[in-house]
Amino acid sequence: IHKPYSFSSSSNPTSFIKDNCLNFPKYVVTGAINNTHVPNLCKNDVNNDQLDDHEVGFEEEEVSGHKLTETDVYAAVELALDSVIKIFTVASSPNYFLPWQNKLQRETMGSGFVISGKKILTNAHVVADHTFVLVRKHGCPTKYRAEVLAVGHECDLAVLVVENEEFWQGVNHLELGEIPFLQEAVAVVGYPQGGDNISVTKGVVSRVEPTQYVHGATQLLAIQIDAAINPGNSGGPAIMGDKVAGVAFQNLSGAENIGYIIPVPVIKHFIAGIEECGKYVGFCSLGLSCQAMENQQLREHFGMDNGMTGVLVSKINPISEAHKILKRDDVILAFDGVAIANDGTVITTMVVPFRNRERITFDHLVSMKKPNEKAELKVLRDGKECNFLINVHPLQPLVPVHQFDKLPSYYIFAGLLFIPLSQPYLHEYGEEWYNASPRRLCERALREQPKKAGEQLVILSQVLMDDINAGYERLAELQVKKVNGVEIDNLKHLCQLVEECKEKNLRIDLDDDRVIVLDYHKAKLATSRILKRHRIPSAASSDLVESEEEENVATSQN
Repeated sequence: IHKPYSFSSSSNPTSFIKDNCLNFPKYVVTGAINNTHVPNLCKNDVNNDQLDDHEVGFEEEEVSGHKLTETDVYAAVELALDSVIKIFTVASSPNYFLPWQNKLQRETMGSGFVISGKKILTNAHVVADHTFVLVRKHGCPTKYRAEVLAVGHECDLAVLVVENEEFWQGVNHLELGEIPFLQEAVAVVGYPQGGDNISVTKGVVSRVEPTQYVHGATQLLAIQIDAAINPGNSGGPAIMGDKVAGVAFQNLSGAENIGYIIPVPVIKHFIAGIEECGKYVGFCSLGLSCQAMENQQLREHFGMDNGMTGVLVSKINPISEAHKILKRDDVILAFDGVAIANDGTVITTMVVPFRNRERITFDHLVSMKKPNEKAELKVLRDGKECNFLINVHPLQPLVPVHQFDKLPSYYIFAGLLFIPLSQPYLHEYGEEWYNASPRRLCERALREQPKKAGEQLVILSQVLMDDINAGYERLAELQVKKVNGVEIDNLKHLCQLVEECKEKNLRIDLDDDRVIVLDYHKAKLATSRILKRHRIPSAASSDLVESEEEENVATSQN
């Protein structure tokens, strides 16, 4: 199912295809995204008008026992003038083919708004890979330096702080509201392209359901609206009545006026994790791949009585807590007391009071749990109903889907460049990376699961040519399996095995039963001249060097 979403992103365009399963989405980049977070091509035209604060009014209409809030655009503008912020970001993404280098810096802009606690909420993609961030209030000619306090790339949210107290003078924070009902009006406020001053677009809520978040390659609850979300709008509030209904973050390419906002439950989950743990904690997963049980014969085969509904467990992530408790062919009937339908959905009235018979996938219930919080599952196993308590926590894939705000890991020995495989590395092959990148690596990146915590898929990225490695250049882009007969767990493990080699020859086993053999002493000497020739500052990335230093300190203390 191709969902060509676009959003305020960095210069690496991506769009994703989701594999048809409940809990293990596989994403494939298939085409370019029209970024709504664009280089700042506008001249500043500062508006110095001063506005007086006064009360604003909102009308309410009662439908089916619920009061629908009628959003007044003028009131929304007045509410937002002292709260919505323009964000200017200078960012530089890593070069995954040459991981010791960064790409050219780029200037982008987006929107944000003030929340309680003197913080600014915006989208993660507005500040992704940032090196410098400035913010500006409406009607103010001065830009202030901002720091990124926390980023959640999965939910595409970030919190900024400004230390300069002058910035906070005359600034008001916005309150978070609730999930709007269908057809309720919202006003999206921000700084889209085409001008320098604040802009407002009005629309209504069209749909509320889990949606693919392009930036984080995850599926979380989102709200579809028919208001235009244009380049630069990202991070701005969608106001309903006198409160925030969500954060604008992406639109649908090729469609007119189909935008998406991040709803309040996702925002609150993100903020609560920061307040409780001091950092972004992520969104939980059971680590299951499930199959719908809409076929009557399938239900009968697994012993489901009439009236029973649920989903079939087809695959379990080996590093999840569920792997110790659940089994393949279990049927999950309910999650935390909420019955699961045969298509994997739950009715929203069981989750959010007063919803009008809307259904969402039960993944949403899982994602809203706190890390290490217990979840109660009602399971049908071998014809018998069982109840299990499972701790849920965020799970990391074997091959990372994104790696924002961090430098790539790498290790060079005798001109052989080793890196852990990641989707950003595959994206370096261009917009058509799914077809242009090595097929075997691409398939493993999308389908393989980790067998243990900390596992990485390490590959020989390229060979920096020298006499010591002549003849091995055709072995690039193969996975590394063993070093001197020892299976490697990750790049750090490979680095340790190479550095601690006591043999005369170093043997490296690759995929396809290919073998590299090097004279260890000669190879170690060759490494220095190769680094100097290619102007590479270090044979290992900073994370590997720091890890080695910490281990040496710990060893000396013992």
